[in-house]
Amino acid sequence: MSDQHTVDAALTGDQAAWDVLVARFTGLLWSAVRAYGLSPADSADAVQGTWLRLVESLHTIRDPDRIGPWLFTTAKREALLLSRRNRGERLIADPGDAEHARFDPADAGHVHSDPALTVLTADEGRRLWQAVEEMHEPCRSLFRLMATAPDAGVHQLAGRLDMPSGSYGPTRGRCLNRLRTMLTAREATP
Repeated sequence: MSDQHTVDAALTGDQAAWDVLVARFTGLLWSAVRAYGLSPADSADAVQGTWLRLVESLHTIRDPDRIGPWLFTTAKREALLLSRRNRGERLIADPGDAEHARFDPADAGHVHSDPALTVLTADEGRRLWQAVEEMHEPCRSLFRLMATAPDAGVHQLAGRLDMPSGSYGPTRGRCLNRLRTMLTAREATP
C-alpha cells in the first residue's frame, strides 16, 4: 500500500490504514524520542503526542510520501517539549501555572525565590491569561499554542490552527495588537 493510498484511506477513517501507519512508523518514533533521554512514561507520551498531531494534521499533509520525515520531526519536537518541561524550561501555559513559575527572557522560566516577586508575576500571568481567555478565535487558540509549543515553526503552528502559513504572521500581529489594547485598557481603569 503506498503512502498516498494509506493516507487517503486513513482520512476516510479506515482503521486498517491507521494500523498500517502505526506499524510502519512506531519504531521510527520511538527511536526519535529515545535520543532525548526521557523516562519510559515521557517517551510514551511523546510518541502518543506525535500520533495525536498526525490525527490533527493529516488533512494538511500535502505530500504523503514525506509522512515519515514529518512524523520523525514531530516526535523530536514532542520529546524536546517534554524534556524542557521536565527541566522547568517552559512558558506559562495557563493561569494556574502562573503561581509556580514566570516567563522572563533573561532566565527562561526558572522559579523565583522572592515571594513578593512570585506573587506579582503570578498576578501578571493570571491577568494575561484571563485576557487571552476572553479573546475570540483564532487569537485564543493562537496564544495557547504559542505558549505550549514555543519551538514549533510557522508551518506547524499554522497547520495546527488550520490556516495558511502566509496568514499566520499577520494573524499573530493582529492578535498581539488586540491583546495589547485589552491589557492597556485594563491598566488604565482603576
